[in-house]
Amino acid sequence: MAAPMEVAVCTDSAAQLWSCIVWELHSGANLLTYRGGQAGPRGLALLNGEYLLAAQLGKNYISAWELQRKDQLQQKIMCPGPVTCLTTSPNGLYVLAGIAESIYLWEVSTGNLLVILSRHYQDVSCLRFTGDSSHFLSGGKDCLVLVWSLCSVLQADPSRTPAPRHVWSRHTLPITDLHCGFGGPLARVATSSLDQTVKLWEVSSGELLLSVLFDVAIVAVTMDLAEHHLFCGGSDGSIFQVDLCTWPGQREKTFQPEQDSGKAFRGHRNQVTCLSVSTDGSVLLSGSHDETVRLWDVQSKQCIRTVTLKGPVTNASIMLAPLSMLSSDFRPGLPLPHFSKHLLGAEHGDEPHRGGFTLRLGLHQQGSEPSHLERAEQLHAVMSGTMEKVGRGHGAGRGRPEHPPRPGPAGDPAPCPSPERPGRPGPAADPRGRAGGRGAEPAEGQPRPVRLLHAHHHAAGQVSPPPAERPLDVLPPRGALCTTCWPPVPPCGFWCCSVVNKRTKSLSSPTLCVPWRWRGAVPGPAWWPQDS
Repeated sequence: MAAPMEVAVCTDSAAQLWSCIVWELHSGANLLTYRGGQAGPRGLALLNGEYLLAAQLGKNYISAWELQRKDQLQQKIMCPGPVTCLTTSPNGLYVLAGIAESIYLWEVSTGNLLVILSRHYQDVSCLRFTGDSSHFLSGGKDCLVLVWSLCSVLQADPSRTPAPRHVWSRHTLPITDLHCGFGGPLARVATSSLDQTVKLWEVSSGELLLSVLFDVAIVAVTMDLAEHHLFCGGSDGSIFQVDLCTWPGQREKTFQPEQDSGKAFRGHRNQVTCLSVSTDGSVLLSGSHDETVRLWDVQSKQCIRTVTLKGPVTNASIMLAPLSMLSSDFRPGLPLPHFSKHLLGAEHGDEPHRGGFTLRLGLHQQGSEPSHLERAEQLHAVMSGTMEKVGRGHGAGRGRPEHPPRPGPAGDPAPCPSPERPGRPGPAADPRGRAGGRGAEPAEGQPRPVRLLHAHHHAAGQVSPPPAERPLDVLPPRGALCTTCWPPVPPCGFWCCSVVNKRTKSLSSPTLCVPWRWRGAVPGPAWWPQDS
C-alpha cells in the first residue's frame, strides 16, 4: 500500500490568479487551485476532509469550497464582522472564528451559532484546537492566551459568560501564533509574540515549561510531531530551531545566533508569516512577506525548493491529502447548512428556513421539553380531576330517570353521554358524617367511596359491558368496571377501566383507558391486581 501523499496548501494576499493553490510536497507539481477571494492570515482550514474554508481578508464572510469543485464557490458564510482568524475541530463538528475581540463557535451539522465568547480585550489573532477536539486555544492582541474546555463552553448557562480553563498572561506584546502538539488535554502548546519570546506551556496544569528569548520579534512558531524541535520565524526573515530534548532544564533561555549559528534557516528577505513541518520531521515549509514559499531540509538547513507567489504569503501548511482531494468523482456526504449570524434561540435577524429539520446535539439542549413520563403523569392528573368533577356533577339517586343514548356511527361502541346533560344531586349527607344513601355525596372532609363513584356512573348510564360485536382483545380482570368515555376524553374510542379490590373495597389501580383493539399493547399482568 502506497504511503499517504503530503501536499502543501498556500494562499497569498493578492489572489490575482487563484485564491489557494495545492501542490505535491516533494515533486512540486500543482494539483489544485481554488478561485474566489483573498484568504487572510491564520484564516485557512480544512473541514472534515470535504470542504476548504478561507476567511476573506478584511471582509465579513468565509468562503467554502468542495475539494473537487475548485472553480465553483460552494457557499459564503456571512459573519457579523471581518474574520481575523479561523479554525475547525479535528472531528469536523465545529467551526471557530475570531471576529474582532470575540470568538464565534458554530455547529457544522446544523449551522447554529452555539456561543459567542468575549473574554479578550482586543482582536483575536489566532485559534487552535487540540488533537482530540476537547479544548481550543485563543491568542489576541491583548497579550493573552486563553485555554477553553469545549464541554464547559457548551454546557455553560446562557445568562453567564463561560470562563476559560487557563489564562496565560506572561507575554507583554500581542500574540502572533499558536501551535498545539499531540496529547489532547495533556498536550504542550507553543506561543509566539512580538515581545521576542516563545513560550512552551502544558494544557493540563497550565504551567509554563519554557521561555526562549530572541533578538527579533517572533511571528510564527511550530513543532515537529515528535516535539523534538521548536521552529520560530522571525520578523527579519530568519527561522530559528530550538532543540527541546537537549535542553539543560532551565525555564528561561536566550537564543544567541552567534553560538547557535547551525540552528538558523536563512533565505527569506522579509518576515516569516507561517511555518509547517512534514510528518516525518525532515522537511520544513515556510511562507514570507517576500512573496515566496520555501521548502527546507531540516538536517542541512538548506532550501530545496522555492515557489514564488503574486503577493505576501498569508497561509502555508503541510497536510496529508484527504481522499476527496485525490478522487475526481468524490462528493461530500452532507451539504453545508446555512450558518446563522445570531445565537441559537435569538435568530431575530435571520430569514426563516422551511422544509428542513434541526438536530440539536449537546447537553446544552437537554431538559428543554418535558419527558414522556412527565406528560403521562400530567395527562393522568387531568383525567382524574375530570372524572371527579363529572362524578360530582352527575350524581343521582335510584329514582333518576334514564336518558336514551344518542345514536352513533355504525360499528362504533356505545355512544358517549351528552356533556350538557345536567345531573341531579343525590340525597344530603347524614349529620353524623356518613353518606345519606346510595348515590349520596359524602360529608365535608370525608373521603369519597369508590363504590359511590361507580354508582353515579351506573345511574348516569356511563357504565356498560363490552359489546359482543366489538370485544376487547384482552379483557380486564374480575372486579373491573368497564365504562364508555366521557368528556374530555375523545369519545367512543376507548374503554375506561377502574379496578376495584373486592376484599378491601378500595381502588387497586388507577383509571386506565384501553383502546378497542389494542393488539399486543394492553397493560400486562403486572398492571392488573391478581387478587381482585
